[in-house]
Amino acid sequence: MSKLTQVNEKIAEGVVKGYKKIEDGVVGGYKKIEKGAVEGFNKVTDKCVEKLFTKDGETVEQAKKRLAGTDEK
Repeated sequence: MSKLTQVNEKIAEGVVKGYKKIEDGVVGGYKKIEKGAVEGFNKVTDKCVEKLFTKDGETVEQAKKRLAGTDEK
């Protein structure tokens, strides 16, 4: 194997490692943002259900099931 081929392989390995680090950072960042958005949405939804749709003594989960038509009677 020539010296040029060895150098090219080392460069290729470095590029792949760098790309992988960037990819992991971007995907990890996206997942954190997505998780935060979903959790925030769920908190707002739960609070709205609690304030607007729960009946006396009913939990938020019970109200959600009732509203979805999946409550057991």
